[in-house]
Amino acid sequence: MAITGSGSLAISFSVLVISAAFLHKVDSQNLATDNVSVIEGETATISCRVKNNDDSVIQLLNPNRQTIYFRDVRPLKDSRFQLVNFSDNELRVSLSNVSLSDEGRYVCQLYTDPPQEAYADITVLVPPGSPIIESREDVVSEGNETELTCMSMGSKPAASIRWMKGEDELTGETTVEETYDRMFTITSRVRFSVTKEDDGVPVDCIVDHPAVKDLLAQRHLEVLYKPEVKIVVTYPDGLTREGDNLDLTCIAEGKPIPHQIKWLRVDEDVPLHAVVTGSDLYIENLNKSYNGTYRCVASNAVGEAYDDYVLYVYDAPTTIPTPTTNPVNTQDSRAGEGAPQKIDHAVIGGVVAVVMFAILCALIVLGRYFARHKGTYFTHEAKGADDAADADTAIINAEGGHNNTDEKKEYYI
Repeated sequence: MAITGSGSLAISFSVLVISAAFLHKVDSQNLATDNVSVIEGETATISCRVKNNDDSVIQLLNPNRQTIYFRDVRPLKDSRFQLVNFSDNELRVSLSNVSLSDEGRYVCQLYTDPPQEAYADITVLVPPGSPIIESREDVVSEGNETELTCMSMGSKPAASIRWMKGEDELTGETTVEETYDRMFTITSRVRFSVTKEDDGVPVDCIVDHPAVKDLLAQRHLEVLYKPEVKIVVTYPDGLTREGDNLDLTCIAEGKPIPHQIKWLRVDEDVPLHAVVTGSDLYIENLNKSYNGTYRCVASNAVGEAYDDYVLYVYDAPTTIPTPTTNPVNTQDSRAGEGAPQKIDHAVIGGVVAVVMFAILCALIVLGRYFARHKGTYFTHEAKGADDAADADTAIINAEGGHNNTDEKKEYYI
């Protein structure tokens, strides 16, 4: 019994060692492959790779588990499969002219015990057809809303659509429809209001798909807008004065081109001898009765617009006025409203004369004031001379300069 037990133990240990060695051998042979995405009609390549192969057989199977290649032999009668490389560590096979029917899971198999398998999924990409862009209306008036539709058919997977108006991206409403053959049709609509600045701006429908780049359709907007009107003074360059001529030009732009341009005088009639030639208004020999607001009105199918010019006629010039320019908006020929005021030299001269007269009067008053308050000075040189009875006495008194109370006396012994 002891011998039998020992023998069983030895056999079990041997089997365990052999199994461990076999498992180590299998694990050390790593089988790997990669998924493949390919555009319909192009070529896909499947690579079955083995690390530390011990001469085990590598084969490639299709999604139906049919052998495509066994080592370097191709049992499957499909010439689109071609051997690219065969070695102990790799079996690489190409599939040309890929179609949707080729899509699925391919199997790399390594003949070990048990066999090892690795899976390569082939995904077939079908690029979308060229997008088609349509507009609800060919021409739209400013301020109104327009709608554009873009459609792209026959893609796999479903494409996506972006909208651009010039440099601005727009947000559209997108719908996706799957067809019976696993294809997708995508439709996108975008709505927005237009302004006159949108005229001629391109709107792009951009289709994004992994099988294609830079696929777009473009449409240029055509926007109608009412005229823009501006009055330009052709003559004169500066102030409008009596006897001068006035020449105004009305510039009007719009889409469509303004079909009518007319001149009128607000609240009054245009002077009888004024001449209107197309967009020009000419008035000769101005006088102050022509003062007022002159208006140019332009109209087209969208609407009408106008610009005003305010005429103010000055007296005939006595000096050459400084030229000036008219303001940008409503123009006005009056001084202070687009023109410098006239300098009155007579007034300036009168002011200067008054100032000089005031200064002269001030000098005279100050001179008289100082003359009356001048100081009085006395000397003692002729003191006593005024009281002398005669000239001799006055001289004696002046020479003494004081009373003779201290007269000198002489005594004789």
